[in-house]
Amino acid sequence: MRYGFVIDQRKCIGCHACTVACKEENQVPLGAFRTWVKYVERGTFPHTRRYFSVLRCNHCDNAPCVTICPTVALYRRPDGIVDFDGARCIGCKSCLQACPYDALYIDPSTQTAAKCHYCAHRIEVGLEPACVIVCPEQAIVAGDLDDPTSRIARLVATEPVQVRKAEQGTRPKVFYLGADTSALTPSLQTPTERYAWAERPSEELSLVNMVASLPDSGHLGDGARSRPVYDVPHMPRPWGWKVSAYLWTKSIAAGTTLVGTLALSGALATQVAPLLSLVFLALTTALLILDLKRPERFLYILVKPNWRSWLVWGAFILIAFGVVVGLSLLVTLDGKAVPWPLGLAAVLLALAAAGYSAFLFGQAEGRDFWQTSLKLPHLIVASLVAGSAALLFVVPGWHFSTAPDFVNGGWAARPPFHALGPLLFVALLAHAAFVLMELFSRHPSYEAAAAARLLTRGRWGRRLWGGVVAAGIVAPLALLMAGAASQSAVPTSLSALLSLAGLWIYEDLWVQAGQSIPLS
Repeated sequence: MRYGFVIDQRKCIGCHACTVACKEENQVPLGAFRTWVKYVERGTFPHTRRYFSVLRCNHCDNAPCVTICPTVALYRRPDGIVDFDGARCIGCKSCLQACPYDALYIDPSTQTAAKCHYCAHRIEVGLEPACVIVCPEQAIVAGDLDDPTSRIARLVATEPVQVRKAEQGTRPKVFYLGADTSALTPSLQTPTERYAWAERPSEELSLVNMVASLPDSGHLGDGARSRPVYDVPHMPRPWGWKVSAYLWTKSIAAGTTLVGTLALSGALATQVAPLLSLVFLALTTALLILDLKRPERFLYILVKPNWRSWLVWGAFILIAFGVVVGLSLLVTLDGKAVPWPLGLAAVLLALAAAGYSAFLFGQAEGRDFWQTSLKLPHLIVASLVAGSAALLFVVPGWHFSTAPDFVNGGWAARPPFHALGPLLFVALLAHAAFVLMELFSRHPSYEAAAAARLLTRGRWGRRLWGGVVAAGIVAPLALLMAGAASQSAVPTSLSALLSLAGLWIYEDLWVQAGQSIPLS
């Protein structure tokens, strides 16, 4: 049994009865929608036409929101309905990022996610969903897609139906009959600042203007694009500065352990590096908890885990990383060396802590810009930048001289902390290469390419080229070379500070750009 919908757009008159019935049946709060009707127009007067698009949760057979949800608040029932348990939701907003159809929202009264659940409470007692029974044109057909005798199965088998974003591989179960493709595809719609009967929220307007100002944004030609003239408000950028800051602090936490273990010795490696790592790991944890809509439920990730979610794996990786680094610090307090198994565990967990976010953002399948294989190695490189820069900054005077010292008649290398400068230099070059590859390599979709253009040629271009490239990469490289030539601590410390600032700006831009292309 697999319940689904067919929306017959040939019959829809845009009356919004389905929206009103859904809100009344499920007590959907003001400003939120589980099903809604979007109006789009196409053509040039007098040769114009208006299309209605009934949009909602697609109850996907391969639902990415179910995969990413860390607490099994979202789950797929045996009958194919993707249902929701608000009592388990922690408000992490990851499901909003995973859904390619913009079908989820944060309920302002409960501060948990919510969406269409196919009126499961009605289905269980033999009734049809509320939207179906109120549609005056019978444009919404619900039923079992696996039953060949059902009306919906016959329609799907015999009529030229289409689904939204089939390329995502989610196998959606909302089929559209007679719909105009441009009415279902945001990238085929010209962004507009206002609607026929409503003003767009200011938060949305900033995104609309940003996307509309992109170079080549009209590459399809006006005749191929439709214009939205009515829509409902959508939550812009569910993940904000806390998520950007979390990536930055996590890079420092993982990087200081990596650099301290692999490239340093003495007190800098055994005490300063692990202590710095623990401080930034605590900041990372605080940012993750504070970003939740229901932070008091954060322990649900540990006690009610969904083992397919990288939010869960990330939480356990960070806990294990903190335990191992803490044990390493305790061992060295009485002058003992860190046992090699503990050091190896610290390195492996630092790599995991630095890189797991690549898989987490990869599960956010609604954001095409984040679907890149470059992010895992880039995060590890970023941790090396952050770790070496943080250590150079907190311990001034340790620049990167590599000249040997003559000791007791023989040559001995200078202490290993002198590797910090060369390591930062090489890591910055690698970071620059990954930034350029992420932004200028061929992108698999229009949405991903548009997000990249927001950074390279759009409104954020100055922050990228000025803050990330010039101030965060080129200037630190020059200062490191100046410090090596002058044997001065000032240029190296300044280069470390600029490197950290540039890394923060890039993480923030990367997170924002990925969420700036409309999903519906």
